[in-house]
Amino acid sequence: MTTPAPGSLRRRPLGGPAKAWLLASRPQTLAAAFVPVLVGAACAFTLGGLRWGPTLAALWGAIWIQIGTNFANDVFDYEKGADASERLGPLRAVQAGLLTPAQMRRGMWLAFTLATAAGVYLTWVAGWPIVAIGVASVLSGIAYTGGPYPLGYHGLGDVFVLIFFGFVAVCGTAFINLGEVPALAWWAAVPVGCLATAILVVNNVRDREGDRAAGKRTLVARLGRRAGVAEYVLLLAAAYLTPIWLFRDWASPLIMLPLITLPRAGLLVAQLVEREGRELNETLVGTARLMVLYGVLFAAGIVLGR
Repeated sequence: MTTPAPGSLRRRPLGGPAKAWLLASRPQTLAAAFVPVLVGAACAFTLGGLRWGPTLAALWGAIWIQIGTNFANDVFDYEKGADASERLGPLRAVQAGLLTPAQMRRGMWLAFTLATAAGVYLTWVAGWPIVAIGVASVLSGIAYTGGPYPLGYHGLGDVFVLIFFGFVAVCGTAFINLGEVPALAWWAAVPVGCLATAILVVNNVRDREGDRAAGKRTLVARLGRRAGVAEYVLLLAAAYLTPIWLFRDWASPLIMLPLITLPRAGLLVAQLVEREGRELNETLVGTARLMVLYGVLFAAGIVLGR
């Protein structure tokens, strides 16, 4: 059993192994798995091609890939020294001594295996492109913090999240329903990917000093806090400009329903500018909640606006 970091015993959650695994799965991050499938399904529905079986399988696969990625981050960040005892973010299971690295690795492979089960079904339904999507998603989930060239340690985490939680997830969901990726899905992937990336940016702004010390060269660690705030603002701006752009060809203003959340987005920007350290955990959760609210409204606007 790995020796817990100093002070971690008093932070140990009650509930035994089940609570430890729930903690490691990071339920608050699952918005990044749910929202892309929801929006992709809305695109398929409005174009007359929604199929519930493939859509639910895509959601199952997306959730388990997200959980597997979280498990990978937990163990690989610990082994690389990015999760030190003075960690500012939420408790990590391996770093706190709640689970061993070996247990977390087994959990990671189990999660990816459960995701693969959905991939097998989706390959049967939608063909060989799903194999490429599934393999790339799993490998990227591991390579985010593991492997010989961890993406998150070389400033590529933002690109990874934008591509896989935006374009791959939204367009992939549309593809398994329609057999093609319509222009609507490509556009709809933009705000989803941007908001998922914004969650990561808050994390990187909060952890920039610890990341530098551990050799984790995120964009914020490389370019500084101001660059992180600017990136966050640009990501939110892209997310809110997309429905306005789509309104040009839309018959209904309902496509702009996500703009209702603009005041919440403004509050989060102010928090990111003013806060430091653990105070940004609230901003992190708030950004994830913004993604859910935006995604639900965006999906509703796509469905009701046609």
